[in-house]
Amino acid sequence: MDIRRMIALIMVVMLSMGFTACRQEEPVPPVETPIEEPVVEPEPEPVEEPEPEPTGIPSPLSGIYAAEELVNGRVISVVFDNHPKAKWQSGLKDAEVIYEFPVEGPYTRYLGLYLINSPDSLGPIRSARPYFVTMAWQFDSIFVHVGGSEQAKADVRNLNMAEIDGLTSSNKVFWRMSHKRAPNNMYSSMEVLRQVQEDRGYRENSEFEGFVFDMESLPRSGERAEDILITYNDENNTRYIYDPEIQRYERYKEGTRHVDESDESGLYADNIIIQENSMRVLDKEGRLGITMEGQGEGKFISHGVVEDIKWVKDNRKAKILYLNKDNEEIRLSPGTTWIQVVKPGTSITIE
Repeated sequence: MDIRRMIALIMVVMLSMGFTACRQEEPVPPVETPIEEPVVEPEPEPVEEPEPEPTGIPSPLSGIYAAEELVNGRVISVVFDNHPKAKWQSGLKDAEVIYEFPVEGPYTRYLGLYLINSPDSLGPIRSARPYFVTMAWQFDSIFVHVGGSEQAKADVRNLNMAEIDGLTSSNKVFWRMSHKRAPNNMYSSMEVLRQVQEDRGYRENSEFEGFVFDMESLPRSGERAEDILITYNDENNTRYIYDPEIQRYERYKEGTRHVDESDESGLYADNIIIQENSMRVLDKEGRLGITMEGQGEGKFISHGVVEDIKWVKDNRKAKILYLNKDNEEIRLSPGTTWIQVVKPGTSITIE
């Protein structure tokens, strides 16, 4: 091969390599990768859990469901002291119905009705008056008290009532507590009282017609009632303040939160009935005669509203009826009911 051919071949090879290198250096256009939009899954619709079916049967006093053997048992009614030296009371928070009655002087006392609850401590327990006897008898209850006025004691005998009296029972049934002074310190317990009921052979069940309850929580109509003040006199008043979150009324006495002595928990009402009854002073001690039979005016307060009612009681044993403007029996909210017995003209503020 001559020199010229060799040079030509070398040039061809070099040109070929340069062309290839140039082709390799050409930029490769980027490949666009599509961006996938995130898939938002819809939030599942909330599923309302069905309310658990209540067990047992409703109490005729409170509408609260409890074991059948409790609801079909015997009501026990207890007279509670409310003198300033007696406060606070123990076991009152467990009563299903509580009456507040005026007594002599500026004071009031309570009558608590028990069927499904069994407080460990009850007291201070105090003496009876005839109007306590009337309501205890209406509910066919075992009447628990410590003595009473002569008329009250005669009424208990004449009506042949089942009773447990602290003046005629042993110190294993009633006992005095040392943190208070007599006569404002007599106590007992539901367990002990039930044992006395059994020992004395008192009937195991009560025969009475209970309250009517609104089990469907229907809307209530009426004027607003979120702050209720009942002034019995200058030394004694009762106040209820509505808590919309729990739909209950917290109770106050003389401006102080009313608590249970047993655990210092507050006392609450699901229903408040204000009942006007005629009253008169009977003797020099200031004992009162309160007319419990007949009819009168009143107010029914529940779920933040109030309505005017009337009450009717045909005789001492008959059920007291609380009637609305349509002459129908009112329906209570299931829970605790406080009944405030007042004389006509008592100062009552409802806001």
